[in-house]
Amino acid sequence: MSDFPYAERFPVNRGLPEKGRPRDEVLAELQAMAAAEDPTWETGRVSGTMYCGDHDHYRFLDEAFGLFAHVNVLQRDICPSATKFEGEVIAMALDMMHAGAVTDTEPAGMITTGGTGSILHALLAYRDHASRHRGITKPNFIKPETGHPAFDKGCHLFGIELRKAPIDPVSTLVDVAWVADNIDENTIAIMGSAPNYGYGTIDPIAELGQLASERGVGLHVDGCLGGFLLPFGAELGYDIPVFDFRVPGVTSISADNHKYGYALKGASTLLFRDKAYRNAQYFYLLDWTGGKYMSPGIEGSRSGGLIAAAWASMVQLGREGYRDYAKAIFETAFAMQDVVRSHPELTIMGNPTFCFSFRSDEFDIYHVADALKPKGWRFNGQQYPNAIHMAVTRPQTQPGVVAAFAADLDDAVEYAKKKTAAGEPAVSAAIYGGVPGGLTTEGAQFIEAMMEQILDTQQSVPPVS
Repeated sequence: MSDFPYAERFPVNRGLPEKGRPRDEVLAELQAMAAAEDPTWETGRVSGTMYCGDHDHYRFLDEAFGLFAHVNVLQRDICPSATKFEGEVIAMALDMMHAGAVTDTEPAGMITTGGTGSILHALLAYRDHASRHRGITKPNFIKPETGHPAFDKGCHLFGIELRKAPIDPVSTLVDVAWVADNIDENTIAIMGSAPNYGYGTIDPIAELGQLASERGVGLHVDGCLGGFLLPFGAELGYDIPVFDFRVPGVTSISADNHKYGYALKGASTLLFRDKAYRNAQYFYLLDWTGGKYMSPGIEGSRSGGLIAAAWASMVQLGREGYRDYAKAIFETAFAMQDVVRSHPELTIMGNPTFCFSFRSDEFDIYHVADALKPKGWRFNGQQYPNAIHMAVTRPQTQPGVVAAFAADLDDAVEYAKKKTAAGEPAVSAAIYGGVPGGLTTEGAQFIEAMMEQILDTQQSVPPVS
């Protein structure tokens, strides 16, 4: 793969062109790149990433987006539709998370630009609410080690001490007793995942909720991955533990519209049991020369198109549409898990639902990833222990995908056995690998340098040859 894709095929802009290009020419270039890239995930062999995969649905969302893409929702006087869209998306999400069960406070929410945005705003809300109402100046927050890195990022940005709770190595669920032992007078909140990204397992939200209520701290449920899928799985009768506002002690939930809500990328919903939490992170500036300024979150300007598309997806699909898609996804996920279990050398981690991870005690699991990659499969990698996972989305529900997975996994397991017997290392372990127990300081510095180089490359243009 080139460090700078398409450099050999299309002109490289190393500066702003003096004269613009014809629109047809620009669109043709974009269409050529899209046509080259879409087939990589349309096969249904890519974990996560493309949650809908329906080009007709994308065209519908594109049309909704295009009507309001140019609108800045910060200026509500000239785009009152944004208030309708945003309010109704929040209302529908609150309904999905059973906010009607809340009777002692006023539930509320906000739309953010993605899962990280929702997590950052939740942390900011807890920090500022705790400062205002509990006088906390040295806040700390507790997450399971399986919690999303966005919590680490948010704590880093907002000056919050992060405490990481261990998980049970078999169930992959958070050690609630450890969380209880590490809550103190400066703890602003704790969190659990529904489900976590790595293993697709749901933390014991009921136990965490009881703990949060007893200790007087917030509890955030990270449903960014499963928030728009698990509720419909529960409606279908699958064994999904209650994780929403029906659990006393749950004070906020994040759920990504742009994942299983089938909206365009750049939309997530953050919900609060009590609007006092949400309002705590509102920003006001009264003495600016440009006038009195206010914004509901970190961003100022936001595109009305993304909110309109999120609204359009929800009202067009309705509960029935989401439920039908959920049925196909869960059936496919469980069928793929049965394929994995047919190999005694492989072990599924925990008790997952639509997203599952598997490892091996017989060989390096990354050999399996190596063997599957040339056949178009793209699994996501975990470490400590090494594992690979599949987040099942709508593209996997196509006919023939499960059968292809079964055949290809048979070959991959045999490949892994041979490579292990020969003492050959796996290629896929280059970044995600490493022996259980952690990296040395030198190893961590080396990998950080590699990551920095990758990020630099992604945001650079090639030098003139």
